Amino acid sequence: MSSQGSRPGGDGRLTAALDPHDQGPQDACGVFGVWAPGEDVSKLTYFGLYALQHRGQESAGIAVSNGRQILVYKDMGLVSQVFDETTLASLKGHLAVGHARYSTTGASTWQNAQPTFRPTADGSIALGHNGNLINTHELREMVDALPGPDDELDLHTRPVEVSTNDTGLVTALLAHHPDTSLEQRALEVLPLLRGAFCFVWMNENTLYAARDPQGIRPLVLGRLDRGWVVASEDAALATIGASVVREVEPGEMIVIDENGLRSHRFAEPDRKGCVFEYVYLARPDATISGRSVHESRVEMGRQLAREFPVEADLVIPVPESGTPAAAGYAEESGIPFGQGFVKNAYVGRTFIQPSQTLRQLGIRLKLNALDHMIRGKRIVVVDDSIVRGNTQRAQVRMLREAGAAEVHVRISSPPVKWPCFYGIDFATRAELIANGLSPEEIAASIGADSLGYISLEGMVDSTKQAATQLCQACFTGEYPVELPDESLLGKHLLETSIASPTHGKALPVLNNP
Repeated sequence: MSSQGSRPGGDGRLTAALDPHDQGPQDACGVFGVWAPGEDVSKLTYFGLYALQHRGQESAGIAVSNGRQILVYKDMGLVSQVFDETTLASLKGHLAVGHARYSTTGASTWQNAQPTFRPTADGSIALGHNGNLINTHELREMVDALPGPDDELDLHTRPVEVSTNDTGLVTALLAHHPDTSLEQRALEVLPLLRGAFCFVWMNENTLYAARDPQGIRPLVLGRLDRGWVVASEDAALATIGASVVREVEPGEMIVIDENGLRSHRFAEPDRKGCVFEYVYLARPDATISGRSVHESRVEMGRQLAREFPVEADLVIPVPESGTPAAAGYAEESGIPFGQGFVKNAYVGRTFIQPSQTLRQLGIRLKLNALDHMIRGKRIVVVDDSIVRGNTQRAQVRMLREAGAAEVHVRISSPPVKWPCFYGIDFATRAELIANGLSPEEIAASIGADSLGYISLEGMVDSTKQAATQLCQACFTGEYPVELPDESLLGKHLLETSIASPTHGKALPVLNNP
């Protein structure tokens, strides 16, 4: 079964940027798992991933088990590009895990698409990961020290795909459990991992989920009438009609099988949830640590208006990420709220990359200004963050061309000055505009009449979380999990040149052929 020839897949180069060469912050991934005998688990996983598409748009995959075998299907592109009715109908079983990827370790290639898969004589494993590990070098050495492939199931059909990401290393470590159960092996491996991780994995009969001791990335547990669900955000549970039970706790592993649900504590919790989830990454209808993400963003806008008021005629958002904060700014300031930009809803799909010449003609792939709303007015434009500044520069220029009398930029997060090593693919530190320029200099660089960033305290207060329980490293440079030497960090640390003979194909695994 192949996706090639039947319909076009994606190319893994999806972008929602105004300028394709100026990516904003990208999250690592969305993960989803379901254990539900009697339900159509592949379609539940598909719709769950669809709800998590914002967390990763490079590749998507689903692994399903019917108790005897695991079938994996993955490819580059959006969830809706990778799967169709025929493919989903072939993925039958009672247990599934799914993944939507944005790469933070390893290139955007088919080999690095997830779930990763590993067959052994003791059963197969399929695993999806949201986050980023920082001791990848140590894990590589652990994997290299494992016994040879003699204990792996010989499929006689293909080599196991070779990935160059941290997820593949964890899968290999979990798969090696000749003298113990997978459950016990996981309790040995998980404490060895450093960084941010939310794992959802499975063997033929059991669903597993685990969250790092800091709880940097979100993971929630839900209930179906006939089963259980785990997902990166509770919005995915709502999409498939599951009820929220609770968050998976930091340092907790959950195991779900025919005997029900059981929980293990593999590390003491030291909660440091990512504050950027509240600013941008999570869906606005998500709830994290009991706080509505949408309400947090609206409050950030109110706080921005208190910290950086300005005489103006109209408050407009950069859709969609700036909309809640813009509404809060307008509400607090009393300045009318309006739509000043029109967004192309389809730019998230794969599109032809324009040449430099075409870009110079001013091709606007994402936004266009509503001239009649802008002309002659003093505009406050609200967005969630500034990374390199290219996108904001283009937006300000667009508003000027539409006749804006003044353009005042307001940002609902503090200046991003440090890279993230826990699952967000920011630009390098040298590329971060706030790393070298003051807010006044950035305002001049992007052509704005004024620029205001929310204070760190104002942002944190808006989340209703204790500052001591939030990771703010991208704003402060204070990393809650100590980083190794710089030479042992980097997206392409494990990169090699690989050509896979199985691109775009379902990978059947029979444990009892």
